[in-house]
Amino acid sequence: MATITKTANRVGKYVDTAHVDNVIRNYKKERWVHNSERIGKEDSLSAWWSIEEMEDFIAEAKMHGADGLKFYFGAYDTDHKEMPEYAGRQTLVMVGTKEAQTALGVKNKDIYVQTEKGTNVLAYNRGQLCPPDCGPRTGDLTDDECLGITIIDRGDKGMLVF
Repeated sequence: MATITKTANRVGKYVDTAHVDNVIRNYKKERWVHNSERIGKEDSLSAWWSIEEMEDFIAEAKMHGADGLKFYFGAYDTDHKEMPEYAGRQTLVMVGTKEAQTALGVKNKDIYVQTEKGTNVLAYNRGQLCPPDCGPRTGDLTDDECLGITIIDRGDKGMLVF
């Protein structure tokens, strides 16, 4: 009797603190400072979800045949009424995906499901954005509060530390 084993398609890897610091610092200097100036307030730097939310979404995605997740970068409308403090800020949207063979090769295609409102992409959003919801900061910063700490010289506009 032959056994078929499906191997997971793994594209990521564990990284160290130096790597995380570097990519966050690069993002702040190359994208975040410009985004913040354009929207007139500090743009978000992260989106947070609980482990339980992530597990629930992954279970739902698997139930609909997903074998992966895609994270889309997005931005809330400038007049976002549901949470005005998030208006204009960037966010992440998680979408369930399924690997599919196409004429162009293997693609991770977004999954669509039937709901009471019709056909919709299987997606999850509304993580806790920082800023504005970064929680209290103390004078005694711990290592986990210092990831990507950056000082940006904005010339005649002053210095920015984040």
